[in-house]
Amino acid sequence: MKPDLENIPAELDAWKRQVAEVSLPEVHRSIFVPGNASFWRKMLAFAGPGFLVAVGYMDPGNWATDLAGGAKFGYSLLFVILISNMMAILLQHLCVKLGVVTGRDLAQACRDHYPRPVVWFLWVLCELAIAACDLAEVVGSAIAIQLLFGIPLVWGCVITCLDVLAVLYLQNKGFRYVEAIVLALILTIGGCFAAQLFFAKPSLAGVLMGFVPSAELFRNHEMLYISIGILGATVMPHNLYLHSSIVQTRMFERSPAGKREAIKFATIDSTAALMFALFINGAILVLAAAAFHWSGHQDVAEIQHAYKLLSPVLGVGVASTLFAVALLASGQNATLTGTLAGQIVMEGFLNFRLTPWLRRLITRLIAIIPAVFVIGYFGESKTTDLLVASQVVLSMQLGFAVWPLLRFTGEKSKMGEFVNPLWIAVLGWTTAFVIITLNLKLLFDLFAPEPLRRAFYSLIGLPLE
Repeated sequence: MKPDLENIPAELDAWKRQVAEVSLPEVHRSIFVPGNASFWRKMLAFAGPGFLVAVGYMDPGNWATDLAGGAKFGYSLLFVILISNMMAILLQHLCVKLGVVTGRDLAQACRDHYPRPVVWFLWVLCELAIAACDLAEVVGSAIAIQLLFGIPLVWGCVITCLDVLAVLYLQNKGFRYVEAIVLALILTIGGCFAAQLFFAKPSLAGVLMGFVPSAELFRNHEMLYISIGILGATVMPHNLYLHSSIVQTRMFERSPAGKREAIKFATIDSTAALMFALFINGAILVLAAAAFHWSGHQDVAEIQHAYKLLSPVLGVGVASTLFAVALLASGQNATLTGTLAGQIVMEGFLNFRLTPWLRRLITRLIAIIPAVFVIGYFGESKTTDLLVASQVVLSMQLGFAVWPLLRFTGEKSKMGEFVNPLWIAVLGWTTAFVIITLNLKLLFDLFAPEPLRRAFYSLIGLPLE
């Protein structure tokens, strides 16, 4: 389908020459949105992309960081999950605006705006983020396969290559089929955790207190490391590219009124999906806290260890099985969006297209090789460390995706009347500042010599632990 050139705002003249390159051309504007329908019928038409995005916020990488945070620090890091989720809701709203208003995804917008060396640099960073995310999916799915069927982790990693066939089949059936399978798997994960929370019986007062911020975060390096892992696992950099593209699968009216309506419904869709992701992430941490923190198992950080202890600690035989089923659904769900994100990033930054099966296979092999190496060389006990490290890598890429997103949606020449109002700009740049500051602090703590760190923290009045 050719894009509608007549209704592009005059402010976008600089981008008109690019607009013929639509994002995800095989599904671009393929889902009809009724013009004079009721609120709920339109809401149903726009529902779907938000849940594809939410998949990235509840993938196996979240499990490792949330389990470690809950077992080690109880409910204390729930406020980090909440803040991360609020950041995600804001940033995904900006992605919706960029895609709907300009007809460009974030990767294409970067290619339009920045010189080629910068574009290549941003592309490499984004590919690293996708590889880190896919690494978490590979390891998480392999662990679940091992727990359920007893297959060794190395072979479980290899088996995950087969999901290429599933992705291809779903894409050929239509984009609505992809969304339906994703939603079914999300509901499976939610049902498993709802049952486990019922078995664990966490303290309601303790959970509520966990949403209160704590200054201990800035004094405790281990807590900060896990918190940044949670941030990296919750706010996914490649999701910013993904959402700005898949929101364009809807055939909405390209007039200002039509775009305004599309932004409203797409934002409701993503916000509802991310609130469900908040429940999943919070449930993992609360389950770990309730089951392990006060039962003498504060050192539980590995998914396999948690699986073995859940049924004995909770006194319910099916608890461990539900845990593994949810993990497998989580890993397989995340693979469905990996192909789309990789395709969008490569096509957007480089204007270079690969067939989806080849792109998926390359992405999967990039993840499988380090996973198999670490498992084969260091042993299966290092898989959780691999998961947590992958989420910290993701967090390190966030600033490089958030900065251009805020810049583009804040420029009137690109957004016209849809440019960010002052309050959104302030919230957005504050979010970027928090993300970049926490990442710089983590890098400083990891790599700066101890005397320098002691001198710095003594100067600003924070103890070094």
